[in-house]
Amino acid sequence: MSKQEIKKGTKRGLYRRLLTYVKPYKANVVGAFLFSIFYVGFTLIGPVLYGWAIDAMIGVGKVDFETVWMMVGGFALSVLLGSLAQKLLGNCVNSLCYRLVRDLRREAFASLTSSRIRYIDTHAQGDVMTRVVTDVDIISDGLLQGVATLFTGVITILGTIVVMFVINYIIALVVVVLTPLSLFVAAFITRRTFKSFTKQVRVQGSLAAHVKEMLGGQKTVLLFNEENSSCEKFEEIDARLYEIGWRAQYYSALTNPSTRFVNAIIYAVVGVLGAIFCILSDASGNLVLGAVVLGGFTPGMLAVFLNYANQYTKPFNEVTNVITQLQNAFASAARVFEVIDEPGERTDGTQHIEKVRGQLSIRNVCFSYEPDQKLIENLSVEVPAGSKIAIVGPTGCGKTTLINLLMRFYDLRSGEIIVDGVNAKDIPLDEYRKMFGMVLQESFLANETVAWNIAYGNESATREQIEAAAKAAYCDFFIRNLENGYDTVLSGKVNISQGERQLLCIARVMLADPPMLILDEATSNIDTMTEMRIQKAFRKMMQGRTSFIVAHRLSTILDADLILVMKDGSVIEQGTHESLMKKKGFYCDLYNSQFAK
Repeated sequence: MSKQEIKKGTKRGLYRRLLTYVKPYKANVVGAFLFSIFYVGFTLIGPVLYGWAIDAMIGVGKVDFETVWMMVGGFALSVLLGSLAQKLLGNCVNSLCYRLVRDLRREAFASLTSSRIRYIDTHAQGDVMTRVVTDVDIISDGLLQGVATLFTGVITILGTIVVMFVINYIIALVVVVLTPLSLFVAAFITRRTFKSFTKQVRVQGSLAAHVKEMLGGQKTVLLFNEENSSCEKFEEIDARLYEIGWRAQYYSALTNPSTRFVNAIIYAVVGVLGAIFCILSDASGNLVLGAVVLGGFTPGMLAVFLNYANQYTKPFNEVTNVITQLQNAFASAARVFEVIDEPGERTDGTQHIEKVRGQLSIRNVCFSYEPDQKLIENLSVEVPAGSKIAIVGPTGCGKTTLINLLMRFYDLRSGEIIVDGVNAKDIPLDEYRKMFGMVLQESFLANETVAWNIAYGNESATREQIEAAAKAAYCDFFIRNLENGYDTVLSGKVNISQGERQLLCIARVMLADPPMLILDEATSNIDTMTEMRIQKAFRKMMQGRTSFIVAHRLSTILDADLILVMKDGSVIEQGTHESLMKKKGFYCDLYNSQFAK
């Protein structure tokens, strides 16, 4: 199904696509179908048995106890075997649905991990998390009820129709003719609820995004006394969710009582006609209409027919009972498929560099996050191998954007980046990114041990290598003071500062020992004394490596081989610190402003 069809939210397309996830589990489908037949078969046998039992008790002193007890025993056995078949049916359906949603969730998460950074940057994290977790659970709930109802419902309808026509085709025709009324009512309401449920899951995503945003910035909210405005926005979104959810649930709730009303009418018609046929039947049990003699219709058969009429309409009631879950499931499926269908990064390069020297050429690069908002235009820079490149400039000038382009987090609009004579886009993406070690302002640490976090991306590292990297990053001391040292799990209960977290990220890069480095304000959260030590370690690590340093404190990049001064997306000056100071241009003003008395 195309992405356009998903955006339209077509139920037919969503249904067909969900079926593709069922194909690997055909055995579960076959098992569910067979056990449905057994379950419905035993369910249909029961009414016939107690119908015969009723006929065996008609007439004063004419009770056939042998037949009655035989029918009671058969009825008990049919209930027991039907319950067993129902249990096995449930096992097959549960296995099918949970495996299906497992595959959906894995595919959605895999799509997220390989999706372009642009998608992550332009979607609220809370909304994305809701799609992968909550929406997939909603699909599971809808399918669990829908699949079981579908199998048993269809077989029950077909089975009861056959039996009813065998017993009395006139009453059976009445039931079949009146049944479409129930289907029409259900379909009429369902078409009007799907849009409401689609809106509902979208607003749920917005609500989750707001909650995550506020929890993540709770300190800032409290600092600026914005608790009330945060609550007001929550209440506004919640009010929209209430309004949309109320409408969806209200109209969906109309379906079941409406169809039950129609089915009650059918049941009443069957009862009246059956009673009339019993009255008109002769002593031998045959129904005589004029010169036409119809098949026998006894009180026992009336009881059977009433039970079958109820069983025949029951699947329609059951389907309408799960309409809410099914509508939610289809609406959630559309959101999950949007994540799955998000284009991933281009990874199909074929050229390899045996030994990376680190010579880069940035040629006529143009890039902007939005087509109508220019940012970087015709940027060209030559970076010799092993040089230390500093990137400076005012906020918003494009420093971090340039780093994003170097790391291929975003695709160039035009131009090219050449590494050791090879176009970056022609190098396999995983191989290309292993060429760089990167330390950002934001420190990422997983809920794992300290050793695991330092060795992230380098799982083959030994404990000795991990500890050596920690010592080089000046974080070995505080690690050993933790409760379990390097085996301490960095959960919320472990209190380490932002600066210590950044030191662990620096140790991770030192352990990776990449041929090129990117430091984006890598020591912004570290005290001055530790920063001096880290800078010393960095200088040692950067020897012979091409290094890019984004810095606001210009005192940290005085020894850079080349300083790129950016403004409005362009490199307006470049050179060493001494040469740029002699020019008395923009860099000189920027440097002096940091040291002005």
